[in-house]
Amino acid sequence: MIRSILAAGLCSGVMLATATQAQDSRRGAELYLHHCATCHGLDATGHGPMAGALVIQPTNLTKLSGQDGTFPTARVVARIDGRDPLVSHGSPMPVYGPYFEGQDTAIKAPTGQPILTSMPIADLVAYLETLQAS
Repeated sequence: MIRSILAAGLCSGVMLATATQAQDSRRGAELYLHHCATCHGLDATGHGPMAGALVIQPTNLTKLSGQDGTFPTARVVARIDGRDPLVSHGSPMPVYGPYFEGQDTAIKAPTGQPILTSMPIADLVAYLETLQAS
């Protein structure tokens, strides 16, 4: 009986931990507004107030999905976390790099391959996926 109770408690704890690790597009939206909108714009089209000061113009984040409609999860994660650096304003994008480190989690690429990244980046990716124009 005690083993059953302990097992049930462990299982519910695992499910709870998994649920809190899920990508949260609402948290991603908050992060976007705080860290990304200055360059990419409130509407994510690349026309933020700082865009004119940048050597390389910000990407229109509403058009990241290809013609086949597949969101490039791995490429987006690599660009945000610095594995695929973009030097447009004297430092790799994002300028908030250290903020996005830690809190490791895995998200799945469209191919099903897991990508290890931080929870804030996972949340940003979830939000960016919601912005894709059809």
